[in-house]
Amino acid sequence: MTGGEGVSALRILVVNWQDRENPQGGGAETHLHEIFGRLVARGHRVTLLASGWRGAPPEVELDGIRVHRTGGRYTFSLAAPWYFRRHLAEERWDVVVEDLNKVPLFTPFWTAAPVTLVVHHLFGATAFREASFPVAAATWLLERPIPRVFGSTPTVAVSESTRQDLARRGMDPALIEVIPNGMDLSALVPSHGPRFEEPTVVYLGRLKRYKGVDLILRAVAQLRAEGLPVRFLVGGRGDFEPALRALAGQLQLGEGVRFLGFVSDEQKQELFQRAWVHALTSPKEGWGIANLEAAACGTATVASDAPGLRDSVVDGVTGLLVPHGDVGALARALGRVLGNAELRDRLGRQARGFAERFSWDASALATEAFLTRVVRSSRHD
Repeated sequence: MTGGEGVSALRILVVNWQDRENPQGGGAETHLHEIFGRLVARGHRVTLLASGWRGAPPEVELDGIRVHRTGGRYTFSLAAPWYFRRHLAEERWDVVVEDLNKVPLFTPFWTAAPVTLVVHHLFGATAFREASFPVAAATWLLERPIPRVFGSTPTVAVSESTRQDLARRGMDPALIEVIPNGMDLSALVPSHGPRFEEPTVVYLGRLKRYKGVDLILRAVAQLRAEGLPVRFLVGGRGDFEPALRALAGQLQLGEGVRFLGFVSDEQKQELFQRAWVHALTSPKEGWGIANLEAAACGTATVASDAPGLRDSVVDGVTGLLVPHGDVGALARALGRVLGNAELRDRLGRQARGFAERFSWDASALATEAFLTRVVRSSRHD
């Protein structure tokens, strides 16, 4: 069997904390399945080792990927090596891909196969903005040895910001290749219909503390206090939702904000198409895929000028970047886009043009080429 265009079929083991069916799954899991599902379609054999959750089947096939689940959200780092040695070590893997999501699993210590690393972003001190102190401290400490453990590991970074972060931490930049996320450009397209009648800001993503949705709430409250009848639609779920709802009440936003809960792909497309502007104000992302999804739908983004987000928003071209945490600057940027139809339309058209540079097919082909080079190099050593 061979992969596409004569590439030899590879036996690939991917290790990631979660698969796309996990209730805690997000952009990293979307990336994993979009890329490696396409590699399966090109003739490669892909197995995923991931964590489970209450009621999850221990084995399942998703997108042609054979998924093994062991441990849980907080025990996977201990369960994964044991499960691998007991159930997967005898298989002859051409390459093991550690999809570094949250904290490293240190796969070079428990597999003899060539290892590659995929990095979305590292948390660093950002962990303390999201998790309890013990969990944040553990995350921060576990990231510290990454350069020593993976210093000679061929690595994929999903953005230039992530590549620079890894290099600053001591990783060899010559071994880091940037392969950006993609998107389904056939499904995410601009609408020929009207936008929402009232000025509308949209956020779509997980409701986690570090995502900074509270900043958008405060900026919207400021704009409404200034007389702009702006509405904020919040799509997604997460453990920070109760705090966000409480803040919305304190800010007396009333009908000015709606929490939509889970949003389907069809709803997501409609929200991105009809919104006047999309907002994403995390202090750090690997890429900020929602920025590109909004762009594909012809909608500009106002985002924090932060790692990852400045890769997926071109300031003044596809949206506006503001200093992270500056609610006044965020309100002014949102007000500027909401109040200027010519600017809004221009940014939206340019955003779509920018988004067309990225596709999952292109990302999958680049990943296939990267893994093939790694395997060939290992066989010649």
